[in-house]
Amino acid sequence: MIIDEDLMMIKNTIRDIVTDKIKPLARVYDDEERFPEDSIQALRESEFLYMTIPEKYGGIGADTLTYATVCEEIARGCASTATIFAGNNSLGIGPILKYGTEEQKAKFLPRFTKEKGLGAFCLSEPHAGSDPGALSTRAVRDGDEWVINGSKFYITNAKEATVFIVFAKSNPELGSKGISAFIVPADTPGITVMPPEKKLGIKASVTSAMSFENVRIPSEYLLAKEGDGLRMALSILDKGRIAVAAQAVGIAQAAFEDSIKYAQERIQFGKPLSYFQAIQFKLADMATQIHAARLLYQEAAKLADMGKPFIKEAAIAKLFASEISTKVTHQAIQIHGGGGFLKDFEVERYYRDARITEIYEGTSEVMRMVIAREVIKG
Repeated sequence: MIIDEDLMMIKNTIRDIVTDKIKPLARVYDDEERFPEDSIQALRESEFLYMTIPEKYGGIGADTLTYATVCEEIARGCASTATIFAGNNSLGIGPILKYGTEEQKAKFLPRFTKEKGLGAFCLSEPHAGSDPGALSTRAVRDGDEWVINGSKFYITNAKEATVFIVFAKSNPELGSKGISAFIVPADTPGITVMPPEKKLGIKASVTSAMSFENVRIPSEYLLAKEGDGLRMALSILDKGRIAVAAQAVGIAQAAFEDSIKYAQERIQFGKPLSYFQAIQFKLADMATQIHAARLLYQEAAKLADMGKPFIKEAAIAKLFASEISTKVTHQAIQIHGGGGFLKDFEVERYYRDARITEIYEGTSEVMRMVIAREVIKG
């Protein structure tokens, strides 16, 4: 897909930021399993951190294709930073943008642009991962307030967030149709964020469990209508998968670039590795897979921007991009040989980071279910 001059300018701008300020710190933050504050600050100063927010609320109003392109470039430098970035835009800001009232937007969106806030999407629970309809967190109406009780699991940005989008059953008798969504400020009494989880990859992106104990919020913090929560969550995840696909492509691109460089510099049997056909074929396959994955997420993004159906295309992009990201990073380690298994080279980090893209915002198994459902119904 040929991109226009404006998008190319934005891509070059974020690439410079990533190259100069984000990529050099990625290994340090990964080793220390520490929130990448300097990297996030660089995105905040450039306004990319909240780029999907319209100009009237202090953002730049980026469309889906631009947002996904930026996500790819950030992931090329640091997948953890890309996870925080996407979690903020897709999952924190997205529900308010799409479903919030004008009053809710005016109240909460400036928290992202002016108050240096981050958002978090509180859907998953210990017994409700791929089946969000089984969640058990409760929201009970008490006069002009809602009272929330329950626990959440695998929450990206939980520790750093200033705004939570919380899904809870407000009418358990209706099952999945009794789920509602709420905007919950992080400073509301009764919220506890647990210590960060220890993870295989994206270690600088903080993931935590949370508990809500008699958390009271005003009734006007209900998003959309009571009972719309599950439909809302699935809709947000459908679009968020485009960003995950872009993130997967960015990780694969970084591994590919490092592999080319290493193959050209590493001498074996008196010749560079790039001389040997076995390595050339690996690089050719990697280039082909990355190019195809990029076109898939770009197609889904364009459909979303045109207001056309994109659920199938987003699922296809997410499935393909995440699985080739794992394959490409696997081959990158193979090209690096024993060195690729060491922290001396960054391909071991890419390999660990790529793995999560096959899991979050819908596992590969769930993506196949979504795709099959869409093609069967026609």
